[in-house]
Amino acid sequence: MKRIITFVLVTILTIPAFAQFEKPRSRFNHQDTQYYLGLRLGLNVATMSSDTPAHDTDSRSGFAIGGVYGLQLSKSAPLWLEAGLMYSEKGGKVYINDDKITYRMCYLQLPIVVKYNFDVDDDFFVQPFFGGYLALGLGGKTKDYKEMKSYGTFDDMNRFDGGLRLGCGVEYKMMYAELGYDLGLANIADNDFNSTRTRSFFFNVGVNF
Repeated sequence: MKRIITFVLVTILTIPAFAQFEKPRSRFNHQDTQYYLGLRLGLNVATMSSDTPAHDTDSRSGFAIGGVYGLQLSKSAPLWLEAGLMYSEKGGKVYINDDKITYRMCYLQLPIVVKYNFDVDDDFFVQPFFGGYLALGLGGKTKDYKEMKSYGTFDDMNRFDGGLRLGCGVEYKMMYAELGYDLGLANIADNDFNSTRTRSFFFNVGVNF
C-alpha cells in the first residue's frame, strides 16, 4: 500500500514537468475554459463522536484518493461547483480498561462543494469552499487488541454517511493543495439508543487540468 501511495504521489507531482498547458488564469477569467478536471491524493485524520462520551474515539489516520470535476457557475463572478469521487478511509481508536480498539472504515465518498476563486496573481489562486458529502461504506475492520480478534466494522454500523464539508484550497499553475474538515451529520450507530457521527480533518494534494 505504501508503494502504491508513493507511486501515485510521484506521478501527480511530475505531471506538470511533461504536460503542455496554458496558465490556469485562462480557466478563471470567465471567458475561456469553463471546467476543469483534477486528481487528488490525501490524508485523513478521523475520529468518531458519540452521545456517550466514553464512546468518543481518538484520531486515526487513513488515506484518500480520487478525482474531481469543476464547473463554472457564473461568468460574472469566479464561482465554481466542484464534485468528486473519492476512496476515503476514516474511523478512530479508543482505549477501554487497558484494551485498545481500532475502527477502520473505508468509504466511497462523493464531495460536492462551491468554491470562490481569489486571483492573487497570474499563477496563484486561493479557493475557500463550502458544501457537503455523501458516503457509502465499502468495508473495514474493527480490531480488539486485548481479545486478539477482529470483525467487520459495518457488521454493527450503518454504511451510509453524510455531512458538511468546508475548507480552503490553493493552486499554483497546475499544482493544487487543500485543507478541510468533514462534519458528519448521519448517525452511523446501528441501534436506537446511541448516536455516533464521523469527524475528519483532511489534507489533499493533486493537479488540475
